[in-house]
Amino acid sequence: MNKKSELPHLPDRCRLVLIVPAVENAEQLFAAALEGGDVASAILPVGEMDTAQYQRHCEQLVEVAHGHDCAVLVDGDSQTMGRADADGIFVSSGLETLNETIARFSPKRLVGYGGVKTRHNAMEAAEQKPDFLFLGRLDGDIRPEAHKKNMTLGSWCAEVMQISVVVMGGSSLESVVEVAECGADFVALSLAVFSHVDGPESAVAKANALLDTHAPRFADED
Repeated sequence: MNKKSELPHLPDRCRLVLIVPAVENAEQLFAAALEGGDVASAILPVGEMDTAQYQRHCEQLVEVAHGHDCAVLVDGDSQTMGRADADGIFVSSGLETLNETIARFSPKRLVGYGGVKTRHNAMEAAEQKPDFLFLGRLDGDIRPEAHKKNMTLGSWCAEVMQISVVVMGGSSLESVVEVAECGADFVALSLAVFSHVDGPESAVAKANALLDTHAPRFADED
């Protein structure tokens, strides 16, 4: 998840990260979403699943992601990451855990950090060199728009740091535009895609169309 794509076929602007709901038909929903267009990565919240259920869930979704240039990150469970052959892990349980996880798995696996609430948090986390900082909660899309505090912090991080920034969007697809305009490298969506009236495939296609039309190009920053 690099800020400026090294692959010419990937868009040089804010891209999508999907927060895939921990539901029975997640495999079908995720497969449909990936058919809709570019998705940089997916994070798989554990929800109410036990360890065995979550491992099966992750194995299924990692298999779905094959062939789509979409990285899959598990939610804090390094054992499941290994068994499911996921691309990385999402950590939100503190800087000590982040430090230990990076020491064990980076750079072979992606390590994202979601424990950021302030500029100070962001600076401390960035010193550990995770692959990205996640601003917001995985279930934080409770309003149509993205949370203003997350976008303000995302804008500051984008200005002063080289590390990639993911900002949680809202429950409306249109929220991708405001997140992109704040300078974030990635916009995370869940309800906007997986509860969309026309289905996940259409939602991802529409979100990418909005970003193609309205998102700033990273090349313009040079």
